[in-house]
This record gives sequence, C-alpha cells and structure tokens, in this order.
Amino acid sequence: MHGWKGKFLRINLSKSKAKAERYDGVIARNFLGGRGFAVKILWDELKPRVDPLSPENKLVFAVGPLTGFSL
Repeated sequence: MHGWKGKFLRINLSKSKAKAERYDGVIARNFLGGRGFAVKILWDELKPRVDPLSPENKLVFAVGPLTGFSL
C-alpha cells in the first residue's frame, strides 16, 4: 500500500513520553486506517465503562486513506 508506513506514535500525557510503535499490514488492510484503526485501539485497550475523564481513557487521532484527496 502506498503511503502506509506501518507505525504510529503513542503519547502518554501523564508521563510526558512518546514512543513510535509498529503495527501489522493486516491491521491496516482490515481496518482501513482512520476510524477503523482508532476503534480497534479503543476496543483492544480500554476497560468497559472506563471513566471518560480518567487517565486510563484514550484519545485517538487517526487519518483515513482518503485524507488529502479532493473529491
């Protein structure tokens, strides 16, 4: 896939740290970036009924495969 770099940046605001992580091409194909990738992260990493304002919650910014294209 053109434009796919196979990694994302995870930023922990509580600890003021950032770490680049790699992910599998299967994830990119199955979830098509953007909204699907964000939902996968939230589904895999959040506990049910997490408090929306707690440090355990996550905020995910993810762009989709059509970002930057004018239609």
